[in-house]
Amino acid sequence: QVQLVESGGGLVQTGGSLRLSCVASGIIFKINAMDWYRQAPGKQRELVAAITRAGITNYADSVKGRFTISRDNAKNTVYLQMNSLKPEDTAVYYCNAEVFQSRTSYYTNNPLDAWGQGNLVTVSS
Repeated sequence: QVQLVESGGGLVQTGGSLRLSCVASGIIFKINAMDWYRQAPGKQRELVAAITRAGITNYADSVKGRFTISRDNAKNTVYLQMNSLKPEDTAVYYCNAEVFQSRTSYYTNNPLDAWGQGNLVTVSS
């Protein structure tokens, strides 16, 4: 199977920075898109940032200019650099990856949708 392990969350003051990391391991042929989602208490999970294998990025309007997503394909790792954090950024952050586990699954476009365990980010005012 595939495991996504996140790290880097924690408590930070308003205006501070944090960097989240997510490493994928297991049976992996190729990883397509890698994303970061977040879920605040009482709210639905929302897409924060996404990056394709080629490095094309997309961001939620609420984090544009403050967050940067990047990845290292050789290490099967995705990062989320979060700057100028606000209390409304407080949430559990989840890593998501579209993983092809074999050549067959890649050429038949049959990926595994893998999720990390979630990592709490708390921004104090």
